[in-house]
Amino acid sequence: MWEAIRRWFDPAELRSVGEPPDYRFSLANERTFLAWLRTGLALVGGGLATAQFLPPLPMGHLREVIAVALLMLGGAVAIRAVDHWARTERAIRLGEELPASRFPAALALAVGAGAVLLVVAVLVRAIGGP
Repeated sequence: MWEAIRRWFDPAELRSVGEPPDYRFSLANERTFLAWLRTGLALVGGGLATAQFLPPLPMGHLREVIAVALLMLGGAVAIRAVDHWARTERAIRLGEELPASRFPAALALAVGAGAVLLVVAVLVRAIGGP
């Protein structure tokens, strides 16, 4: 694990592996990394907005649970982004198959489940009154 983390911050080590790829592949990998970072940042922003602006919900501390879940998911996405970027860049340089990941599907399920929970919370509040 520490070896993988060290690779995230050591571009010289990454460049010492394999052959330099066509720069377009590295740039495409970087764009994907930045898209994942934007997703993580959006989740963090949603968590902060939930904590600050969502009115208290009928179920005790539900607002805080939603906020913390969004913040943690945003952090996980950011960490996963850098790990995937480093593994993909290494595979490109070595001419290997790109690493497969279940993370996008898991993230989509988590976001979908969160949306369903929010819809339920909004409906409970609307039906239950102020």
